Parts: sequence; C-alpha cells; structure tokens
Amino acid sequence: MNILVVVAHPDDPEFFAGGALARWCAEGHHVRYVIVTGGDKGTDDPSMTLHRLVEMREAEQKNAAAILGVKDVVFLHYVDGELANTLALQKDIAREVRKFKADIIVTTDHETVHYGASRINHNDHRMIGIAVCDALFPAANNRMYFPQLLLQGHEMHYPKEVYFAGAADPNTLVDVTDFIDKKIAAIRCHITQVKDMDGVAKRIKSGALRMMADGSVHYIENYRRVLL
Repeated sequence: MNILVVVAHPDDPEFFAGGALARWCAEGHHVRYVIVTGGDKGTDDPSMTLHRLVEMREAEQKNAAAILGVKDVVFLHYVDGELANTLALQKDIAREVRKFKADIIVTTDHETVHYGASRINHNDHRMIGIAVCDALFPAANNRMYFPQLLLQGHEMHYPKEVYFAGAADPNTLVDVTDFIDKKIAAIRCHITQVKDMDGVAKRIKSGALRMMADGSVHYIENYRRVLL
C-alpha cells in the first residue's frame, strides 16, 4: 500500500507514529512523508537563525526517516506555528494525496486539544488534522474542487482510511514491539528538539508499554482509525 504521512513539523512522524511507520516499511509498504512546516520556531537558542534551523531540522527529518525505512520526504515550507485550515493548504494536501495515490493517510488528531490533565496540544497539530479531513472529502476525489490540479495531471483519488495519531479517543492499536527501538533511534536524530534523549526514550517506552492477558509485555501505539 501507499501510506502518506501528513504532519505539521519535522519530528512529528517519529513521535506520533514512528513504531507503526517502521512496521509498515518492514512489511513492504511505500511510505511518504509530507512535512508541512519547516519547524522554524522550534528553538530557544538565541543565536539560532530561522534559515539555519530549517536546514538542520530538514536534515534531521531525512535521517530519522531513513532509520524507519522511509526514503521519500516532501517539505511544503509553511510557517511553523501559523498553520490555518486554508484553501491553499487543502489544495496542497489534495495534490500530494492525488500524486501519491495514497491508500492510507496518517496525520494528527484535530479533536485533541489537550492530553488529559498534562499538556496542551500544539495548534499546528490540530490544524493539519482538520485540513487533511477537508482536503480528502470532498476535494481529493471531486474534479470540481481545485481544477488546476487536473490541469497539472493530478487525477482524482480517494484513500481507503485515515489513522489519526495522538487521539484522545483511539479505536485502533498497532503492536510496535519489534520496532520500538527503531522509533527511539529515529527520534534521537532530532537533536535540535530533544535535550534529554535518554529521558525521552524512557517516557516513550513506559507510555507504550502494555501487559497482555497472557502476561506477555508488548509496546503499542494508539490511533483513531476512520474507514473511508
């Protein structure tokens, strides 16, 4: 299958879905990333420039993707922290869906405003989730939406399902036991974003850990899966 990952920032694929993506690549599926912003606000270093940070984060993202088995990464260069569900963004997403002929879309859940009582979800994560929804239905499979895409040779296409990562109300579990270490290795590539790598690795493993009915221990990622 063709699996298209549409997310806001470099590092979102690995944090939100790194285990499943590594698993799907190992199973032979074709995975492509669409990273909508350059992550240009992701620093507290006063000496860092926007241009340098974007270059660094794009390089980190390519390195992380390669660890998971993803060779295909597209950057759209929207401004970090300023995403809105605009027609322009919907058209760009619809174009990538049509070009790739995606069977499955992976994105972040637009309904998750906060995670329990712990932290607020980034606005960009919410905006990209709702923009993906609007780009898929009805735009991706309707010739009357964004007719310029047809002129560019991008015929209508409708995926089979969407996996929303970071969902407050998940309905699908993906066993990533054999790929949790790959996920963590990929996250370690994002050196501009993670200051305590060992601490992050421990939190990821503890958050994904599940004791099964037979007493075995597995690592799980949660998604809200919508069939189209």
